[in-house]
Amino acid sequence: MFRAILPDGELDCERYEETEHGVKLYVEEDELVAFVPYANLVAIINGEIEQPEDRSVF
Repeated sequence: MFRAILPDGELDCERYEETEHGVKLYVEEDELVAFVPYANLVAIINGEIEQPEDRSVF
């Protein structure tokens, strides 16, 4: 599970695909749920990696 961080929120997805102009976010069964241009993407976080509790994500 991945989490795409946007300036005004976040989206969860099973996988993502990088393109020339942004990322395509997919959920189960390879259903495309969003295309996010790189200009609107803050980060993509691997949800399976533990985040330290004393660190916040903006």
